Amino acid sequence: MWRESVTARVEHSYGGHNVNSDPGFSGIPEGSHFSTGAQIQSGETTRAIRCTVQQNVTFINAATHHKAESLSSWSRSGAKRAFDLACVLGTLPISVPLFVVIGLAVRLSSRGPVLFRQERMGRYGKKFTILKFRTMPVHDSSTDRPAVTTNENQEFTPIGPFLRRFKFDELPQLINVLCGEMSLVGPRPKMPQHQSFHLHSRPGITGHATVLFAQEEDALSRIPVEDLDAYYHSVILPLKQRLDVEYMAKATFASDFMLLVDSVLRNWRNWELMQLLSESPQRGWQPASEGASEGYAAPSVLAAQSVAMSARRQND
Repeated sequence: MWRESVTARVEHSYGGHNVNSDPGFSGIPEGSHFSTGAQIQSGETTRAIRCTVQQNVTFINAATHHKAESLSSWSRSGAKRAFDLACVLGTLPISVPLFVVIGLAVRLSSRGPVLFRQERMGRYGKKFTILKFRTMPVHDSSTDRPAVTTNENQEFTPIGPFLRRFKFDELPQLINVLCGEMSLVGPRPKMPQHQSFHLHSRPGITGHATVLFAQEEDALSRIPVEDLDAYYHSVILPLKQRLDVEYMAKATFASDFMLLVDSVLRNWRNWELMQLLSESPQRGWQPASEGASEGYAAPSVLAAQSVAMSARRQND
């Protein structure tokens, strides 16, 4: 049987760096690791899973990498930076009171810092510290944490679910925008272990992939735990990178503005995500569960079903 005594550690390379799927919402820095959580029978199976995951990531990123330097005239322009500053400064009368109220709520509702800080990769490979309101309790650094988080495998502070649902935890990134480290719209900044190529634009608070995958944790919640890490790294993460690169190559003022409107109004484009998941490439991905042939639902199918249910709940 698959669930024996050895835990599969699936490691693959993004541009020579080991991949780490730890999202780091705990409020403290966390160690780099990538383990499937699947327990397997032999070293040969471990090598087989590692090989198939790496082949899939390499296949998808090979095409994406060549497009990474291609930016639209708007994405390269100083007008985009001016638009960012105008929006942030213009919303200060609203954002400052929100900062105070949310900061007090975080501080009074749980032990630990108000802000979560984590190193991310910015434009041209320059590292910066991203800011978020903390939504998860602070634990001892030795506490085991899930490599890929879903709504079913993580612990929140009392107000954490509310902040995450309405994306209020992202508000401190307006400071990153003012500092020139981020833009309002762009690819989400990755951890150094996740970045497969240098960004040639500022990473964004929101973006094309961000809007589509806003309910990612719902989508991943139905996937078997033994399949979650491998599926996320071989299918979801490369798909998000591809979407962002393709968007930045054709972005305009109008398209950026519409993404901001969609983000504020929480128009998450669930049906577009369902279609993408249903059609997502799964080359090289293999289930870690024995008996996965007959009656087995592929993770993309389960994820699409979860998004569909979330969309129905929103419309009800």
